[in-house]
Amino acid sequence: MNKNQSFIVDQMSVEIFSSDDLLGQAAADHLAEILKNAVHKHGETSVILATGNSQLPFMKALRKKQDVPWERVYCFHMDEYLGMSIEHTASFRRYIQEQIVDHVHPKAFFGIEGDAEDIEAELTRYRDLLAKYPPVATVLGIGENGHLAFNDPPADFKTKEVIHIVNLDDACRWQQVNEGHFPTFESVPTHAISLTVPALISPPNVLAIVPEKRKAVAVERSLNGPITPDCPASLLRTLSHVRLYLDFESASLLEK
Repeated sequence: MNKNQSFIVDQMSVEIFSSDDLLGQAAADHLAEILKNAVHKHGETSVILATGNSQLPFMKALRKKQDVPWERVYCFHMDEYLGMSIEHTASFRRYIQEQIVDHVHPKAFFGIEGDAEDIEAELTRYRDLLAKYPPVATVLGIGENGHLAFNDPPADFKTKEVIHIVNLDDACRWQQVNEGHFPTFESVPTHAISLTVPALISPPNVLAIVPEKRKAVAVERSLNGPITPDCPASLLRTLSHVRLYLDFESASLLEK
């Protein structure tokens, strides 16, 4: 594979770029157009954003998009560790705050409060906010175990819930250690709050941003394996409103 490619797998669009920087720029350009069009049509809009090391090139490009009317955009995110304060360096709402909110100053950022005293009330609050400000797009990644947000295998594809508490499997917890967010496996929380799979894919646009060699196995399983809750990301290829962004490394196990 020595050039950029685009193709369709089942219903899903796939684009492959020669570097994660080019991938991030293309995805940022796409999301910027979605947000601008939605604001033009409706006056304001919302987006669900992902976190993690693999999202950094995209975040870097997105925050340079000065033509996006951020003052009319509400930002959500998709998960947070249960019991975690925003002061913790691994907090996902802290990540969103530092990587995008502090740069573009959206109309509002709604963080999932993992350390809320009443977790059930927090789930209700977040569900109600998503209903009040329905997102025009979800930006997500794919975990090394094929998870979407913190919906580890086997994921529930048919739940009616919007947001729920999940157990984190060992592969997911090791990924957090290997990315440098926690010093040891034991220090990684065992539970998190996550948007459900149906909630993640319900917006009319889904951008799946998946660079890096360590994601290659999950990408190959998602595109070529069975569509199964044991590989949550495999569901994406059944959806025509999903665009998957890969770089040469994450696409390295696909047929040339």
